[in-house]
Amino acid sequence: MKYSYEFKKECVQLYREGKWPDTPEGVEEKNFHDSIRKWFRLEELHGPEILKHGSNINWTPDEKLEIVSKVIAGKSIKSTAIEKGINEGQLYSWVNNYKIYGYNGLVNKKKGRKSKNTTMKKTNIHKPKELNESEREELIRLRAENEYIKAENEIIKKEIALREKRYAAQLKAKKQRLSNNSKTKDTN
Repeated sequence: MKYSYEFKKECVQLYREGKWPDTPEGVEEKNFHDSIRKWFRLEELHGPEILKHGSNINWTPDEKLEIVSKVIAGKSIKSTAIEKGINEGQLYSWVNNYKIYGYNGLVNKKKGRKSKNTTMKKTNIHKPKELNESEREELIRLRAENEYIKAENEIIKKEIALREKRYAAQLKAKKQRLSNNSKTKDTN
């Protein structure tokens, strides 16, 4: 659940006074109290601005490596995350990426889908370009040629299927002859 900046500040203030705020509906009390303790530690180390949403920092791969090396050296993910003011889940993924890919796992990757062809320029697909007379004639010729090639392919496929069928029938007949020959030899 996401909480507003004001709500977090209010909870931290009540925690300083030794009181617990009312637990929101649908949230376990223990988890909520753990969150308040974490907000309190974050605010002590980094100031109240750390509790705001969107206060993300763009970490360089070298900075990430420094943080990850602390975790690998034995410091807990939770305490390292609070000390640096980052989310525990984010730090956990950095550590995993480092273990799998090494330093390259910490390098920021471009987000989003890769384009299929980077040399293609975007065109307006809603209004196709008008064809001139020679282009139109070529298009008609190419479509006819395409139909002819498709028909040729169908004929070739049928010929191959007939050959395979004949070959299978020949094999079957040969097996039957061999089988009949072996039966007659056995009876003699």
